[in-house]
Formats: sequence, structure tokens, C-alpha cells
Amino acid sequence: MNEQELQRDEHHCHQHGHGEKALKDGRYDSVPEGYAGAVYTCPMHPEVRQTHPGSCPICGMGLELESAAMLDEGPNPELVDFTRRFWVGTVLTIPLLVLTMGPLLGFSGIREFLGERATLWIELVLGTPVVLWCGWPFLVRAWNSFRTMNLNMFSLIGMGVIAAWLFSVVAVIAPDIFPDGFRDAEGHVGVYFEAAAVIVTLVLLGQVMELRAREGTGKAIRALLDLAAKTARVIRDDGSEEEIPLEHVHVGDRLRVRPGEKVPVDGEVVDGRSSVDESMITGEPVPVEKVAGDAVTGATINGTGSLVIEAQRVGSDTMLSQIVEMVAAAQRSRAPIQKYADKVAGWFVPAVIGIAVLAFIAWASWGPEPTLAYALVAAVAVLIIACPCALGLATPMSIMTATGRGAQAGVLIKNAEALERFEKIDTLIVDKTGTLTEGKPKLVAVLPRSGEDEEEVLRVAASLERGSEHPLAEAIVNGAEERGIALVDAKEFEAITGKGVKGEVDGHAVALGNKAMIEDLGLAAGDLVEKANQRRDEGETVMFVAIDGAIAGLVSVADPVKETTPDALKALHALGLRIIMATGDNERTAKAVASRLGIDEIRADVLPEDKARIIRELQDGGARVAMAGDGVNDAPALAQADVGIAMGTGADVAIESAGITLVKGNLDGIVRARRLAQATMRNIRQNLFFALIYNAAGVPVAAGVLYPVMGMLISPMFAAFAMSASSISVVLNSLRLRTARL
Repeated sequence: MNEQELQRDEHHCHQHGHGEKALKDGRYDSVPEGYAGAVYTCPMHPEVRQTHPGSCPICGMGLELESAAMLDEGPNPELVDFTRRFWVGTVLTIPLLVLTMGPLLGFSGIREFLGERATLWIELVLGTPVVLWCGWPFLVRAWNSFRTMNLNMFSLIGMGVIAAWLFSVVAVIAPDIFPDGFRDAEGHVGVYFEAAAVIVTLVLLGQVMELRAREGTGKAIRALLDLAAKTARVIRDDGSEEEIPLEHVHVGDRLRVRPGEKVPVDGEVVDGRSSVDESMITGEPVPVEKVAGDAVTGATINGTGSLVIEAQRVGSDTMLSQIVEMVAAAQRSRAPIQKYADKVAGWFVPAVIGIAVLAFIAWASWGPEPTLAYALVAAVAVLIIACPCALGLATPMSIMTATGRGAQAGVLIKNAEALERFEKIDTLIVDKTGTLTEGKPKLVAVLPRSGEDEEEVLRVAASLERGSEHPLAEAIVNGAEERGIALVDAKEFEAITGKGVKGEVDGHAVALGNKAMIEDLGLAAGDLVEKANQRRDEGETVMFVAIDGAIAGLVSVADPVKETTPDALKALHALGLRIIMATGDNERTAKAVASRLGIDEIRADVLPEDKARIIRELQDGGARVAMAGDGVNDAPALAQADVGIAMGTGADVAIESAGITLVKGNLDGIVRARRLAQATMRNIRQNLFFALIYNAAGVPVAAGVLYPVMGMLISPMFAAFAMSASSISVVLNSLRLRTARL
């Protein structure tokens, strides 16, 4: 389907009311399948999606672009429009307040000079543009809320403003039609233009502040996009170099990165040596040394050396683009706690309308003179002060701010649910290799059996391991090459998950693996078992080498513990987590590492498929489990866990099974994620408390419960100020997460 057909179908749907039918059916996604253009969605209700700008049919908020890549560099058009309406409303409302409030403050000269009748007409002229032009977006949203029966905060605002304004217009144009219940002691009918105008202006102020806060999160995403280089220097086949736009770079292109330049795309160094500043991705300030064979990430900054890289991921496939899209998607997601806010708002608006009606009846029946005027004031005040906009903002504002803050710290949140769940986690399962350790094991020792040659045992083992991509295999191969041993190609190579590898080297059947594999082959290790155990007690990983059905020796590999691991484990314990290490290593090696690091529990000799079973057992026992893994073999376990955490860079960024991705695979990233989750949920609860307590206290006061005791009845103007203040307090409280210490 081409663009013209899509637009024609969209126009057809609008023309024939299909959009309204979708609302009645409870479906809010009107984007055609295969549509590749701009999609607009609601920050509070991500299920609302359409192909054109507009307002949310559920809450009335303006829709925003769904794709971060389509964000314009210019200001938000809705923010520009609302800011203009706010300033026009302010300019007209100030003289309106001077005219109406002046006598109460002792400045009655202007009103006396103009005359009462002329003053009322001036109030109508000043107040009407504020209500009908400045407040028009709110009135449209209010009408739509009643038309589709999705009552929301704009339902209350629209009812209150229109009631006050219509009453005042009729009072000025035809005052004689009002009964005595609306007249004061001097026979005048009160008007409320200033109340309607102040309500609109204050609501606009709240909306402008909220839109500015939302634009701040959008700017954070645009700032991420701006980190990317705009051009790249491609090396042609004839050796010439040409600077081309970034979008013209293709996978496989060789690119020159000069000193001080940004790396244009994700790729691999093929020539040169330099230090690269990766702080924008990892948060780590120390530059990383890069040589041929090392991976580099787009938007990182090259140091003093020159590099030639081969492009491997370009466009939307780069790590930076994936980070941007992940952050944008997370900001649109909904935390489970928001369901409670939605439920409250769902019955709250109809209840408030009912309370406003009851307040009007009560004041009209038992209030002081003029009874109907008091009744109108009380009803309008209830409608305005009870506006649940603060309730609606409580969760989305915190989530939007928190996910942006997390991205700055190298913690990518897939969705709001993962953030909420992670706060409640009490058990963390971690792998050893690459998580607790560097993930770059080194060959430590080769111990041949009596009568076997050490160099031959290593040559056979390394030749076999050349077919494996396991980090331990790489350590053995590198160790052999460092000793100058010539390797040969292995035949009939077979990897046995969680146990080892086997194949044929120089016509000999060779197997290399752990104790489980040796037992499967029916072999006895003899005196090598004791040597292996001694090595394991030192935290080394030991593998047996078998040649032609007999144990020939063993190789020992050690993986150094990361410098950041001990402090990170202490911090995780302080944050209330029980740490379980699940590893494929044997129990002796696992215990040696665990005892040094203070890990609470170990599960050794674990196959990848066993990890999901272990998680289920812990969950059945009442534990709330997070699993940190590499996101490949651990995908089932990551999916089974309450929260899956993908450790590492590049390939792991878009792991679907993980709720949280750490750009750099260190445990201190989990510490930052835990602190972020706790700070975010604390912030959301504060927001909900502010909103609910405010409404619980404000509605009765607005209805007039304090009048019999204290003679106090708040005006619609004060109600509008209080309502705006509650929304602003929620926005400001949410923005505190920008500076949260992680």
C-alpha cells in the first residue's frame, strides 16, 4: 500500500466515522498495517496510536510522535500554541482582575468612574476571548470526552469554565430573567468572568509547564541523536578517501576515523591503534584502548591515534539508534501502578460531577442569600479543584524522567513494568564469566599425565578449541599461540553444551571438557583429579584432555575478577539483595570465587537450560528474582525471571527477553538500576500521595463543608490556582529524578 492509498483510507475512516466506532469498541489503534509514516501516540495511554496529530480520546492530552527518529529539531507546536494562548490570556486577565478585585482591596475608583453597567460589559469583552480563544483546546477536549464517554480532567475544566462564563454572559445581556436567588442585597446579579478567565489561564500555565517538561525529555532523546557523527570518511577501493553523509554509509565500507573525530558507525577496527572515549555509552570516563579486531561504537570519540574501521551496523541498527528507540519506547510505556491511578480517575470524574450537583442543590436549598449564586460558585469550585490532572501526571512524568536519567547512566529500561518490578526484587542470580569476572580468561597451566608431552597436550587441545567461540576456548588458543605452538584444523568438531567439545585432530579422537563430559565418555582421570581440585580451590577452571579414549592431561584457565565486582556486590547487599551465582563451573571453583567475593549462595555445574528451572524453584518459594546474563544462551532464564538484565554491549542492547539492559556489563550497572528503580517508585508514590490527598481535602472544602464552622467558601479562582499548583508540584517532583544519585 503506497502513501496516497494510506491517506485515502485514513480520510475515508474519518469521513465515515470509523474512528468513533473504534473508540466505542475499545480499540484506539488506527494505524494501518504496514504504515511507514509518522505515528502519533499518547504519553499516558500508549495504546492510542494514529497517523495524524490530535488529542488522546481517553485523557485528552495532545498526542506526540512515537518514533524518536522523527522528532523535529524545532519546538513542540503544541507548546508554542499553548504558550501564545497563555500570554494572551494573562494580558487580558490582569485588567479583568483589577476591575473585579479592586473594590475588595480598597481600589474602587475605577469601577465607580466607569459605572457598574459599563464595567460589566468591559469584563465581558475581556473575559470572552480568554474563554473562547485561549481555552478553546480545553473546550474541544471536554466536548470530545462527553461525545465518546471517556470522562477526564478536561470534562471538569470544560463544565466549570462554560458554566461560569455562560452564566455571566446572560447576567450582562439579560439580567432581568434571573430570580431573586441569584441577586445580592442591592439587586445585582454577580458575574464570574474573572473566575472563568483565571481558570483558563492557570490551566494553560500548568499545561505549558508540563509540555516544557515533556519537551525536556524529548530534548534528551534529540541530544542522544545529535551525538552521532553527521559524516564519515570512506576509503575507496583505489585508496582514495571521500567524506560522505552518514546515511550513505553501507555495511562493509572501510572508514577512516582521524584523531579527535567521532566514530561514525558501529564496526570493527581493521588497522591502527588509539584510545576511544566511550563515556557517552558506558558512563566510564577512562578511554578504552582499541587495536585491530576490537569493536567500536558509533558516536564515541577517537583519541590521538588514527583508526580504519569496517562498518558492521549502520542506520537504525547502530547501538546509539537502538538506545534512542529503547528510551523512547520506555517513556511511552505504563507501569502497573498506573492502573490504580486510571481506576481512581475512571470513577473519580463521574463522582465529582455528582458531588458538584449535590453541592448546588444543598446551597440552593439551605445556603444564605443569594442562594443560587452561592450554589453556582460551590458547584464550579468543586468541578475545578477536583480536576485529576495531577493524578494522571503522577506516573508518566516520573517514568519519562527516570528512563532518560537511566540512559545517561548506561542503564536502558525496556519498559516501565520492568522498573517497577525491579524495585521489589529480593534475589539476584548472576553468571560468573563476564559478569563477576572480566570474561577474558587466560591459560594458567598445562598439566600432562605421566608419560605425556605438555606441548603436545596443549597443541591438541588448542587445535580442537579453534572451532569453538567459547571464552575459555579462546584462552587456550591464545595461550598456545603465545608459546609459538603451530595449530592444525580439527575435523568433525562438536560442541556439547555445558560440558565441552570433541573432534578429530591429526587422525586422533580428541575430547576436552569438564568432569561431566569425562564421565559421559566413561574415562577415569586418576591422579589428575587431585591436581584438578587444587586448581579449582584457587578459583581456576580446569578441563580434562582425552586423546584416543585416554586422559592425556588437563589445562587450567583463570578468569580474573573485575575490579568493580567486590564493591558492587557490597552495594547490592546493602540494597537488600541476596546474590546467587549460577555457573557452569564445578562446585569447588564456584565456592572458591564465592568465598572471596562474599556471595550468598552458589549453583554449580549448571547448564544454560537449568537456569530457568532454578529461577522457577526460587519463585515457587516466594522469591522475586532478577537474572543477569549475556542475553544469548541465557534468554530462557531472562524471560523466566521477574526482571531479566542483559549484560554487555552491542548485540545485547535489543535483547527482547531482558527488561533492563546494561550498556557495560559490570555489576555496578545493576547497582545503578536498583537505585533508579527505588528512586522512581518512591517518586511515583509521592506524586500519587500529593494528588490523592489534595483531591480528598480539596473537594469537601470546595463544596462548602467549612462554611457552617468557619464561614469559608473558596472561589473558583482559588480552586483553579490550587488545581494548577497540584499539577505543577507533581511535575517538579518528577523532575527531581534528573539529578538522582545512581
